Amino acid sequence: MPHIQQLPPHVADLIAAGEVVERPASVVKELVENAVDARASAVVVELRRGGMGLIRVTDNGCGIAPAELPAAFLRHATSKLRGPEDLGRIGTLGFRGEALAAISAVSRVEIQTRRRADPAGAVLRLEGGVPGEVEEAGAPEGTTILVRDLFYNTPARLKFMKKDSAETAAAAGLMQHLALSHPAISFKFIKDGQEALHTPGDGRLDSAVYAALGRDFARSLLPVNGGGDGVSVSGFITRPLQGRGSRGMQTFFVNGRFIKSQLLTAALEEGYRNQIMKGRFPGCVLAVTLPVTAVDVNVHPAKTQVKFAQEKAVFDAVYHTVLDALAAEGGPVSSPAPAAEPEKTVNPRGDFFRTMDAKTYREQGAKPAAPPPEKPLPAWNTERGGPRLSDSVLPLPKREPPAPGGRTAFPPLRDDAPPSVLRREPEKAPPKEERPFVPAIPQAGTEVPGQEALEPQKEAPWRIAGEVLRTYIVCESEAGEVFIIDKHAAHERINFDRLKAALEPPMRQALLTPAAVEPGREEAALLLENLPLLEEFGFSCEDFGGGAVLVREVPADMDAADVTSTLEEIADKLRQGRSPAERREALLHTMACKAAIKGGWKSDPAELRALVAKVQSGEVRYCPHGRPVAVKLTKYELEKMFKRA
Repeated sequence: MPHIQQLPPHVADLIAAGEVVERPASVVKELVENAVDARASAVVVELRRGGMGLIRVTDNGCGIAPAELPAAFLRHATSKLRGPEDLGRIGTLGFRGEALAAISAVSRVEIQTRRRADPAGAVLRLEGGVPGEVEEAGAPEGTTILVRDLFYNTPARLKFMKKDSAETAAAAGLMQHLALSHPAISFKFIKDGQEALHTPGDGRLDSAVYAALGRDFARSLLPVNGGGDGVSVSGFITRPLQGRGSRGMQTFFVNGRFIKSQLLTAALEEGYRNQIMKGRFPGCVLAVTLPVTAVDVNVHPAKTQVKFAQEKAVFDAVYHTVLDALAAEGGPVSSPAPAAEPEKTVNPRGDFFRTMDAKTYREQGAKPAAPPPEKPLPAWNTERGGPRLSDSVLPLPKREPPAPGGRTAFPPLRDDAPPSVLRREPEKAPPKEERPFVPAIPQAGTEVPGQEALEPQKEAPWRIAGEVLRTYIVCESEAGEVFIIDKHAAHERINFDRLKAALEPPMRQALLTPAAVEPGREEAALLLENLPLLEEFGFSCEDFGGGAVLVREVPADMDAADVTSTLEEIADKLRQGRSPAERREALLHTMACKAAIKGGWKSDPAELRALVAKVQSGEVRYCPHGRPVAVKLTKYELEKMFKRA
């Protein structure tokens, strides 16, 4: 057995850094949380090359004393805890005292800081966790930290970094959460010299939502405010008709900390039960506030998960707050109080353009309106010797009195009229070329040149009895078996097999008006990073800026109204970090489902016959998700149900 020995401090620091610093976004999270704890009112974050080249975080907080700078980069050194009793009432974002030590262990760090009372600032540089000397320097009030060459001394972790765009997207999503959780702080995010996010910091959550999540999402929200049992809930939720294709737009905060909680997600979606379409998910920005002693935030290294002391109280507070907001939005609208007798509208013309109620119309019996009064025609001005109207009108031929039988006799034609007027001889058509007669239905024993007679289609060994609920096909076989077929599941499997076996990209349709889809900044970055994969599935997309994706072409068999929900689901699949083969198959599932016949649609009988033929032949048995497409009932099972067997 190998001997047990204590690891060198440098190796221990690298191991600890792996728990805290997973990617550039982890560095941004720790540094910005420190800025928030320093009571900053403005924070600027700048990234280059996705954070692998440079991360700069600047705040106008309280700053650090020059003599305490070296101690700030020691492990388990913090100003936010003093004793074991403080662990039960943590009210700050950072508290473990490992962030700066872990970051400096895997990068080159430079920190500049100045307190308001100090005449000059201080600067400290570290490389691989080894600090230099503290030097006096000019610096603005607050703290600026520069992190360069992340993971330069840990190549094993460096090779697992994703593309710069993906790392930038992760940092952008983190900045969204921080901006939403602290609307009183102005956040600015700059990537490769371009400003990607800027919140006003006016303390209004709706302003932060507008700046971070976009105008369309902000306009779909309802304000909520409620709670109970010491738990308060406030923020915004989406209207039921504005459901999303994934849970990517659900944001929860507990005491100002962004978290991921299955409990809060379940409470939110339970409030939407029977009010949102199946397969759609509500979006939200909800802030849950409760005593710091009622929540434990020290259960996860990244502090994105918490543990509640009273889970039922938290669940009920979120559930009832959401339910009350939806009920108030969809409740009856009180009718206005009866006003005074409305003024009658006087029709100055007095003609048939009149307004009357139904009772007056019945009393008058639909009598024609009185003709309008005769008005004198305007006289022509003939003083200047101009032509008169009567001079330009030819006299009409005089009509003869009506002939016997009631018909009007017109004047006879003159004898000197041209022959073409008196009689019109039909022109002789050129002789048609005679062609051999070919019967529409070839007779038995006759052969038509260039054509092959088709054999009559054999009768299928099954019969479609009908369709129920516009979702299920009822089919009867020769053996006396009854099949109930889910037409959506069957069609989804047919589409999946076709897309999977296709060697060429699907046919596309160009949208008359390109669609601007806003799935969220992080989701938009994932879509833009995988543009070749989207091209493979028939989408033509490009960056529209501000977390939006412009879609110009979609697959030909997709409804243009499903573009937004489809891209949201695709982004959710891309986020799951599967292998390329698994990711492609997951996208095939989404594409097949979106292009399939939906339950509740009215289907053509030919479509139903084609689906039943695929199922009865055994080609289609399960949908891509593993659900059966048909169930079988034998004659004995049916008779047993009715007590006949």
